[in-house]
Amino acid sequence: MSPRTWLITGVSSGFGRHLAEQLLTAGERVVGTVRRPEAVADLAQAHPDTFRAEILDVRDTPRVHEVVKHTADVFGGIDVLVNNAGYGLFGAAEEYTDAQIDAIVAPNLTGSIQLIRAVLPYMREAGRGRVVQLSSYGGQVAFPGNSMYHATKWGIEGFCESVAQEVAPFGIGVTIVEPGGARTEFRCGSAQPADPLPEYEGNPAHAYRAMLDPANGLAPGDPARMATRIPHPCAWSSALRP
Repeated sequence: MSPRTWLITGVSSGFGRHLAEQLLTAGERVVGTVRRPEAVADLAQAHPDTFRAEILDVRDTPRVHEVVKHTADVFGGIDVLVNNAGYGLFGAAEEYTDAQIDAIVAPNLTGSIQLIRAVLPYMREAGRGRVVQLSSYGGQVAFPGNSMYHATKWGIEGFCESVAQEVAPFGIGVTIVEPGGARTEFRCGSAQPADPLPEYEGNPAHAYRAMLDPANGLAPGDPARMATRIPHPCAWSSALRP
């Protein structure tokens, strides 16, 4: 079977990094988006023929279309899109600033939507393809202090479930992945806490502090093992091949 082309956002660390490594080892082609190319210099060196890094901020919609078009032009199409980039925002709803709300909606929701919209014409023309959307168990349940994170995850899941029904007749499949807590930079690196209001001291909205405290250890999930649980393309043959 010929290698497939995967476009994966956010491959500098976490799930995106582990998935990219596993796919490259399996002989697949990976175009990985990053904010800093030096973060994946080792992948480019180890896999010069099958890995390509693209600089992308998923909030930049014109650049999203450029990256998608360039990937499709270079490799003759895109077999799988993996929307992985995003981050968390924690705090009570009234503690968030307007800028913080915009900052989480843009990558977690709008950016994912625009990437999916950008790849669909290429997959539809090919008559095959798969969209993999990284969500979270937080796309099914809600906890205090996580309202905007939940809003973006519930939102992107609703979008994907609707789109899945629209594109199935074209041979395109959609998969939502909902991992639990994992040992990635999400909690102790990229997560952004809002400035606390004194009125919320002792409130359940601040329970996230214990989760973000490195002294309490990392999340139990192994991101490398979790990445292996993302369905293998062999299981998607009907959606990826005519």
